[in-house]
Amino acid sequence: MTQSIQIKPASAADHDAWMPLWQAYLGFYKTELPAQVSDSTWKRLLDPAEPTHLALAWQGEKAVGMVHFIYHRSNWSIGNSCYLQDLFVSPDMRGTGVGRQLIEHVYTTARAAECAKVHWLTHETNATAIALYERIAERPGFIQFRKALS
Repeated sequence: MTQSIQIKPASAADHDAWMPLWQAYLGFYKTELPAQVSDSTWKRLLDPAEPTHLALAWQGEKAVGMVHFIYHRSNWSIGNSCYLQDLFVSPDMRGTGVGRQLIEHVYTTARAAECAKVHWLTHETNATAIALYERIAERPGFIQFRKALS
């Protein structure tokens, strides 16, 4: 029988569990970041003064998924919005509901923080994720534009 999944906010002791998931997530999107960026991200994720958060999905003693989310102001509501920035589930755990549990954790946490909405992006080729997202959220039809400044 498969062990149940527990979703927990990360602590400083979880760095070694988080880093392989973070690196696999970056690899999934065929990107690399300098170590100093990952180090800064980790520090921000743990700093209670920062608006960014991390939860890990645990199966026993093994972290099998992660979600990063950020609270931010919105001009469209009084309450903050919550941007679900990064979501990753280990390939061997995909299709088991871990991704949905991580998203539901963000929904619950954001609701408790009195956020007005949760929103996120995914790549248009990420068909597996899109199939899940269309079941648990709405697709508003907006197209992202961006310009790198550094």
